Amino acid sequence: MTDAPSPSRLSPAGLLALLAAFAAVQALVLHLMGQPWICTCGVVRFWTGVVLGPENSQQLTDWYTFSHVLHGMIFYGATRLVLPRLPLLAALAIALGLEVSWELLENSPPVIARYREQALAQGYSGDSVLNSVSDTVAMTIGFVAARLLPVRATVAIGLAFEIFTAVMIRDNLTLNVIQLIHPVEAIAAWQGGVTASPHP
Repeated sequence: MTDAPSPSRLSPAGLLALLAAFAAVQALVLHLMGQPWICTCGVVRFWTGVVLGPENSQQLTDWYTFSHVLHGMIFYGATRLVLPRLPLLAALAIALGLEVSWELLENSPPVIARYREQALAQGYSGDSVLNSVSDTVAMTIGFVAARLLPVRATVAIGLAFEIFTAVMIRDNLTLNVIQLIHPVEAIAAWQGGVTASPHP
């Protein structure tokens, strides 16, 4: 007789099944909202590095993928802190629910219009389904990484991501949240100096 899986462990099968279920719902709803399956350029790329280019938020990964990995680390820490006895698969389900909900909200007309007020998102028209689902995968990677790594290593990686993207594109998760909730003119002016990523 095999032992039941520990509530503090994530089985690969359970993780993949949960991710696939949420991603399928996310993809369907985004499609019904009118978002394109892939970049309207007709090409699928693993990475696009031109932050003001038309393929940003359209390909598999971009500069904002780092922020979504950070989402997963934050969601893991928050669920472990607030609900320490919660089975890990249930904690991941909460994290996926939050991430997918945000992805759908982010692609709603009011939030798209709000983003367009920012210096780095003036031409933003929402994510492709491919990019949005990839963001959810990135969040899951961050969640799992936070589960496996020591707390100090997780915090160090998160800070490194924030500093790295701030230096490279003058944006990161922190600045994105600030500018979305309560825009600061000084930040907008600084970000306005970006024309393109140095690594397209």
